[in-house]
Amino acid sequence: MTSIAFVGLGVMGLPMAGRLADAGHRVVAHDRAEQAMAAARDRGLETAASTAEAARNADILITMLPTGGDVAEALFGRHGALETLPAGALVIDMSTVQPLETDETAARLREGGWRFLDAPVGRSSQHAREGRLLIMAGGGEEDLEKARPVLSCLGDTIIHCGPVGSGARAKIVNNYLSIVGNVVTAETLLLAERCGLDREAALAVMRGTPAGQGHLDTTYPAKVLAGDVAPGFAVDLAHKDLWLALELAARLRSPLATGVAAKAAYELARAQGRGREDWTTILNALAEGP
Repeated sequence: MTSIAFVGLGVMGLPMAGRLADAGHRVVAHDRAEQAMAAARDRGLETAASTAEAARNADILITMLPTGGDVAEALFGRHGALETLPAGALVIDMSTVQPLETDETAARLREGGWRFLDAPVGRSSQHAREGRLLIMAGGGEEDLEKARPVLSCLGDTIIHCGPVGSGARAKIVNNYLSIVGNVVTAETLLLAERCGLDREAALAVMRGTPAGQGHLDTTYPAKVLAGDVAPGFAVDLAHKDLWLALELAARLRSPLATGVAAKAAYELARAQGRGREDWTTILNALAEGP
C-alpha cells in the first residue's frame, strides 16, 4: 500500500483519487473548494484541511489542478504540501499547465530534495472513472517505475515522453491539434450544410478519406515522416482545391477562418518551390520558414 496525498478534486481529480483508494492505497485528499471536499467525503475518501496536512507522511503527492499557479500555491504556498512532505518523496503533477511552469516547479523541487514527474492525462472523466486514461509521463526512468503501480490504477496507457517537462509538452501539443481540429471540423460541417449536402452523406465521404481518418494515421507516416515527398496529392492541387472551398464559402457566407490560415501555409510551400511535392511537405515548408 502506498500513502498518497491527492490535491485537486475536480471533474477529473475526484474519480482519479477514488480509483486509487479503491485499489487499496491510502489516499488523503484536499481541495480548497468545500463542495469538492464534501463530494470526496461522500465518495468515502479521507480528506485533509490543507495540502500540508494531506502531504504529511505521504510517499507520493499528486496534484490535479487548473493552472500552474494553483500547483505552485499547493506546493510552495502557505500551508503548502512542502511544509510536511517527507524529503525524497515523489511529486506527480497531472495537471495541464504551461510547460515552462512545469520546468520551474521541477527545479524548485529538486533543490529541496524531492523527486518529480509531470504526468498529464488524455481522454475524459468517464475514462478517469474506469481507470482508462492515457498518461503522458515526463521524468526519469527510476521515478516512473516508482510511480507506475499508482499510475496503472488510473490509466491503461502510459507513454514515457522523455525527461521532466516532456509530459506537459506532449499534452499541449496533443491538445493543440485536437482544439484546432475541432474548429476546422465545425467549419467543414457548416459548409456542407450550407452547400445543401445531406449530413450523413458528407460524413460517409469524409470518413472514407484522410479528412476523417486523420493525417497522423494515413498520409504523414506514408509520406513526409518516411522522407518521401513524391506527390500522392501535390501541394499545387491542394492549394487549388482549398481556393475552390474558400471561394464557395465566401459566396455562401460560411466562415472558413482556419482555411484562410492554411492557405498561407500552402502559398509558403509554393514560394519555396514545393508545389509539385506531396501536400505533407507542408511540414518541411513550415520548418524552413519564409
